[in-house]
Formats: sequence, structure tokens, C-alpha cells
Amino acid sequence: QVRLVESGGGLVQAGGSLRLSCAASGSIFKINAMGWYRQAPGKQRELVAVITSGASTNYVDSVKGRFTISRDNAKNTVYLQMNSLKPEDTAVYYCYLRAALSYWGQGTQVTVSS
Repeated sequence: QVRLVESGGGLVQAGGSLRLSCAASGSIFKINAMGWYRQAPGKQRELVAVITSGASTNYVDSVKGRFTISRDNAKNTVYLQMNSLKPEDTAVYYCYLRAALSYWGQGTQVTVSS
């Protein structure tokens, strides 16, 4: 059983910063990638950022230059540093892990006020 525990969401003013964390625990043989998705009300879930086991990263265009994904392999933890936040970044952010199977966290709310 793999468990993903997210933390770091909250309410912030536009232009502010937040750092999300996601710690994975359980029987994980090999993690291929970890990342973050988000889902705003009335919208589809979208990939925000992903980091592979080889440390390659990819971001959705709307967050490039503002968000940074990083990973601590020893702790099976992935981070998302979010700077210059905008109201349109408001969403529930979900941690994602891809190994032999895919796993999701429970989600953490990020709200950016204008």
C-alpha cells in the first residue's frame, strides 16, 4: 500500500509564495516520476509539474518561471515551490507518483486572493 501525504496549501495574496510537499510511504520498488496536478472548480485536472527519476522536469506553460519542482529521493518526497502566485492558480493541488502503478494524494487547497 502506497500513501501520499501532502502539505503546504493555504490562502495567500497574489504575488505571494507557497511551498507544497508530498511524502510517499509504503511499498515502493521504483519511482519513475512524481509530480503535481491541479483542478480548479469547473475545470479538468491538469498537469502542473513533473520530475522523473532522472531529475528531468516539465511544467505547464502557465507556471513556467514561477513554479519549481524538486525531489528528495532519500525521503521519497517531492516539493513544489510556487512564487508570484496568481488568482488563476487557485485550485486543489494533487500529488502524483508513478511507479509500476500510479498513485494520488488526497489534495491540498491553494487559494490566491487578488
